[in-house]
Amino acid sequence: MPGDPRDEIAAHIPAMRALAISLTHDPSLADDIVQEAAIKAWLNFGTFTIGTNLKAWLFAILRNTFYSELRKRRLQVEPLDALLAKNLAVRGAQEDALMLRDFLTAFRLLSLEQREALLLVGALGSSYEEAAEVCHVPVGTIKSRAHRGRVLLAEHLEDCGLGTPT
Repeated sequence: MPGDPRDEIAAHIPAMRALAISLTHDPSLADDIVQEAAIKAWLNFGTFTIGTNLKAWLFAILRNTFYSELRKRRLQVEPLDALLAKNLAVRGAQEDALMLRDFLTAFRLLSLEQREALLLVGALGSSYEEAAEVCHVPVGTIKSRAHRGRVLLAEHLEDCGLGTPT
């Protein structure tokens, strides 16, 4: 007898965490969002259609949870201590760390939609169809966002002197 399909949720937690970190740029907040999304998925598993793409369903819940959290946080003011602490951070002297920083800076210049498309299709290996399902947009829209994101990312990296990414 097959096990409970909800048991498969745990297998997708690492990919959910990777997406959440890339959206939030904060591992602690990302963990909170992943936890909240996993709980929502577990509690609302009755709305999931067995035989459809569980990963896409979980990513859609995660994405919606992220946007809900983003709306809540826009209404909050960051404490002055946290703002000062960000400005006091010391960057590493290693070249790889600097290149990664430049890449992340260039990546953050993309629109949220372009970052999301590139993360889903490029970093997490989702198909265009899966990414479109997660984002609730047509496949062509995901292809367009990913293409434009790649072009802009390459331009931003050129501006940083890093050349075209490989």
